[in-house]
Amino acid sequence: MALSVLRVALAQLNPRVGDIEANLEKALAALTRARVEGADLVVFPEVFLLGYPPRDIVHRRGLLKRQWDALDQLAAATDDELACVLGFIDVNPEEHGHSLVNAAAFCRGGKVHRRVVKCLLPTYDVFDERRYFEPADSDSVVEWKGIRLGITVCEDAWARVEHWEMPRYHEDPVARCVRDGAQVILNLSASPFSLKKGEFRRDLLQAHAEEHARPVIFVNEVGGNDELIFDGRSLAIDASGQVVARLAECEEDFQVVELRGGDVVPLDSEPMRPASATDAEAVRKVVALGIRDYLKKTGFQKVILGLSGGIDSSVTAALAADAIGPENVHGVAMPSRFSSGHSREDARALAENLGLRFDEIPIEGPYQAHLDALTPYFEGRPFDVTEENLQARIRGVYLMSLSNKLGGLVLACGNKSEMAVGYTTLYGDLCGALSPIGDVPKMLVYDVAREINAAAGREVIPTRVIEKAPSAELRPDQADQDSLPPYDVLDEIVDRYVVRHERLEEILAAGFDRPTVEKVLGLIHRAEYKRWQAPPILKVTTKAFGVGWRYPLAAAYH
Repeated sequence: MALSVLRVALAQLNPRVGDIEANLEKALAALTRARVEGADLVVFPEVFLLGYPPRDIVHRRGLLKRQWDALDQLAAATDDELACVLGFIDVNPEEHGHSLVNAAAFCRGGKVHRRVVKCLLPTYDVFDERRYFEPADSDSVVEWKGIRLGITVCEDAWARVEHWEMPRYHEDPVARCVRDGAQVILNLSASPFSLKKGEFRRDLLQAHAEEHARPVIFVNEVGGNDELIFDGRSLAIDASGQVVARLAECEEDFQVVELRGGDVVPLDSEPMRPASATDAEAVRKVVALGIRDYLKKTGFQKVILGLSGGIDSSVTAALAADAIGPENVHGVAMPSRFSSGHSREDARALAENLGLRFDEIPIEGPYQAHLDALTPYFEGRPFDVTEENLQARIRGVYLMSLSNKLGGLVLACGNKSEMAVGYTTLYGDLCGALSPIGDVPKMLVYDVAREINAAAGREVIPTRVIEKAPSAELRPDQADQDSLPPYDVLDEIVDRYVVRHERLEEILAAGFDRPTVEKVLGLIHRAEYKRWQAPPILKVTTKAFGVGWRYPLAAAYH
């Protein structure tokens, strides 16, 4: 049966978890715009009215009632010409199982016409939906203006994936929709960013379109919610598997496409939104978005961070300035007796290049006072990591004091390589409200620095910062590689063990020497207690230290 003509609006929006009234306002505005642009159907992301991931706030029944009231208000804004599909949390009508379901509401004619329940509930990495929801096993096809729509919710489209961590499901909701007569597949999604995932999602959805000869419309959430960053990049894919529309990356967007003659086409030859060309460009965009939304959604406006003149604090400061404006970024250099002249110069130059507030507060006095107080108890023991960490902890006290007095949130500047092996000082440089680059490996941090300069078309991060050997400068002539393998080696071992879950023997078989690998793996596990106390880390890789990394503190490693 030939399809009728149906105009579908993809509403790629940025919800705030729990802010139902604001999310409803965004949805109503999208309906208004869709009506103006002649759309017949608006598709919103997964769990849009409550925001994703809602986690334990789903237990707040008063909040759920407000969500259901908001859904009724949104449904009332539909009519016999304009319908919508959006995600929400519903009550499980069955007597057994979890009391809630992750659902999609199909609204038309001023009311909720149909509720479709998510079938596949992800329980891996950052996802824990089986903690809250009961899966569906029912039909999910609805008809609107003569077209049968197969409605799926996020993971429902991932059954065919053979991935290093994805489970293999026993059913394929997309295939079931097609068997039940769906002529187009809709997927309402809250799919968080990780490197290469945009391409992976595209390939996955294209495979569905090709296999079933059906167009696929995928609408993804955008924005940062806690550790997760949703990159948007919603798609319309025709029945041959070709992408005909892609929405913006890392920003809200809205586009109308047309289902016509059994396929989907964009309207008015609207240009395809570009996607990041490199990992460094993608990280630059998503981390800035994560910082911006973390501040906005927690009610803060300013950040404070230590500027050492090194690569990590320089990249973090530049991303923060891009996210919230340099006027809202306060950089503080806190030199000690071991701080080099070039590092102090580079910290000041970075601040000037960015146009952010900069202060230099030496820590020599407090450092010496602490040494004087502790010397009787350290008698006969040589200078070691204790005195090194003392400097970092004094700096942490300064930053937290400025935060308390001035109101900005402290950003921790450590990278993933350091987080992995514990090359961070607890209650020192590990303190803060957010760790923007804590999931960015060291070598990628350098690439992001170059990307920041390239995107700006000028030297934002001083060239010397990018070219000099990394050093914590906590003792004379210190270099990171005095105690760590070269970062290109360290990053590869960390990636193989943490991200790819390779065993010691597999890493050795890849050509790494045993003493180095055993040292790195030992450091990873001994640092677990630090990561339990670390600030939230913005996720950019497929396995970040955070809610998706749940290792025990006192376990043997393998």
